[in-house]
Amino acid sequence: MSLKQLQQQAYQNKVNKGFNVTNIEKEFCLLYGEVAEAYEAYRKKKDDLGEELADVAIYLLGLAEILGFDLEQEITMKMEKNERRIYKLIDGVNTEMKGK
Repeated sequence: MSLKQLQQQAYQNKVNKGFNVTNIEKEFCLLYGEVAEAYEAYRKKKDDLGEELADVAIYLLGLAEILGFDLEQEITMKMEKNERRIYKLIDGVNTEMKGK
């Protein structure tokens, strides 16, 4: 199954279950909450970290579908852009060298 199909499935599940698909601000807050839950699972070394990471991905996929973005295409383009970036360690911080 492609990422686009997963994105459509995540959205359709929200619709089928009566979850929000119109309040974008709420979706961002819910996504943030899922990231926090994943962090807590990691921090506390809980067994459900994988499930929490899946929740993050599901919320992100649903949000991308609501907003009309093909997340697979966006990720591919962003990864290609990141591969072309040049970084230099400055004062212990990996810093992007703009215009280089």
